[in-house]
Amino acid sequence: MRELQTRRSGTTQTTGKQHRRLSATAGASPPNALPFTATSLSPIDRISTTREITDLLAQGAAVAIGISGGKDSQAAATATFQYLDKIGHRGPRLLIHADLGSVEWADSLPTCERLSAQLGTEFIIVRRKQGGLMDRWESRWRSNVARYENLSTVTLVPCWSTPAMRFCTSELKTSKIHAELKRRFTRLPIISVTGVRRAESTQRARAEIMDHKPGEQIWTWRPILDWSEAEVFASLHAWGIEPHPAYRQFGLSRVSCRFCIMSSLPDLVAAAGQPETHDLYRQMVGLESRSTFAFQGARWLGDIAPHLLRPDMQARLAAAKDKAARRRAAERRLSKQMLYVKGWPTRMLSDGEADLLAEVRAEISTMLGLRAGFLDRASIHTRYAELLEIRANRRTAE
Repeated sequence: MRELQTRRSGTTQTTGKQHRRLSATAGASPPNALPFTATSLSPIDRISTTREITDLLAQGAAVAIGISGGKDSQAAATATFQYLDKIGHRGPRLLIHADLGSVEWADSLPTCERLSAQLGTEFIIVRRKQGGLMDRWESRWRSNVARYENLSTVTLVPCWSTPAMRFCTSELKTSKIHAELKRRFTRLPIISVTGVRRAESTQRARAEIMDHKPGEQIWTWRPILDWSEAEVFASLHAWGIEPHPAYRQFGLSRVSCRFCIMSSLPDLVAAAGQPETHDLYRQMVGLESRSTFAFQGARWLGDIAPHLLRPDMQARLAAAKDKAARRRAAERRLSKQMLYVKGWPTRMLSDGEADLLAEVRAEISTMLGLRAGFLDRASIHTRYAELLEIRANRRTAE
């Protein structure tokens, strides 16, 4: 397998032989097929699909399986390839990986490359041109500070992704993958396969087998939606596919970023125990200290492995925790009616509200060393009037 030197639209292309057709018939496997013998309990019989997906596949839709290096995407890719072979799918198929930069495990990309080699299929890598996820968190903090200083928001906003706001997935993975697939397959319907399973979380338990927005060229398909974790590992074993070493060597229960917003406490501890994560760990704790926002809501990443921090970093973290408590206390003085909502601002503030907001802004700005403007009643009234005029002009233009 060789890697092409051309890079387009933030992508790297790896090519190999034409994808291998996976046999589902015992004793009749071609030389390059995976070491798998079908039985009545074959994983291929557990593929979840819909009539719409079946029809698209019959039409020769392009199929792209998103792989991260984790077990679920490995299983989804291999099961999907075998299913496509069984039904005689003749459309293009490939594997695609969104590289998030320094937050990724060193073994993630090689694990994806090995899977591509085993399947004998094209492998595409997409990246955010402005940098990886750590760069996005850093730039988000700078942007949030600028918005606060300019009174474009009422309170400071966290720099980190959250379970409710997973821009790490939407911006750095889904949007980049979909853009590349649309560029490649302009005349075909596209099926984007993910390894999401309902058993992973209460949120994913509500996932559908297929999603599609009317008028869009891409359908999202979740073929192993109802698989258990045991079925995933058993299937990888049956196929002769080695899972990411983070599961068995590092002791992680899930593989995504080295430190993930969704990671359990044991997974964070296990990740911090790996030397390859130490520089990233210190960088992330540094952002916690500067922003006064903990990585996981109330859980500070700096508390996971404080022995990895220099004394000066430990001192800055302790100060950040104190500032975070004082910042939250100051922001709690603002009434619910004063807080940011969609379409903010919706009205002018009263004199009393403007005085209170000025007081809170001055306190937080001094505490965090910000250069906030609009620190008195008059300037706040002027700013709100300006924002309301901008909003009204936008509505008129629409």
